[in-house]
Amino acid sequence: MSGKAGSRVWFIPDGFYPSTSSGKLKSHEAICVLNPNREDAHISITLYFEDREKMTGFEAVCGAERTKHIRMDQLKDKNGNGVPMDVPYAMMVESDVEIIVQYSRMDTTQSEMALMTTIAYPL
Repeated sequence: MSGKAGSRVWFIPDGFYPSTSSGKLKSHEAICVLNPNREDAHISITLYFEDREKMTGFEAVCGAERTKHIRMDQLKDKNGNGVPMDVPYAMMVESDVEIIVQYSRMDTTQSEMALMTTIAYPL
């Protein structure tokens, strides 16, 4: 690829991982990454909260010229801690190469499930 595409820092201000689900599909969120580069993207994720200290140590790799769907319900930090349920939070996604980041939420807390997706805010 020639030229710069994407950013190395992205923000997602509206994260929420509900503890309840209905039906067969589990409520979850995902950070969807596109890496158009010829080298792997090493990604770190920081979580910010209203009433507690930030959480760091969440990492992922998106292969060169690949996509990666980082499921927040499956993500663990270096100490094995997961994303807390039922707590609003925000995310900063950092990469060592330019990437494109999209955020999606599947809310199945009611039988009328909802899917929300948006491009993250690049810095």
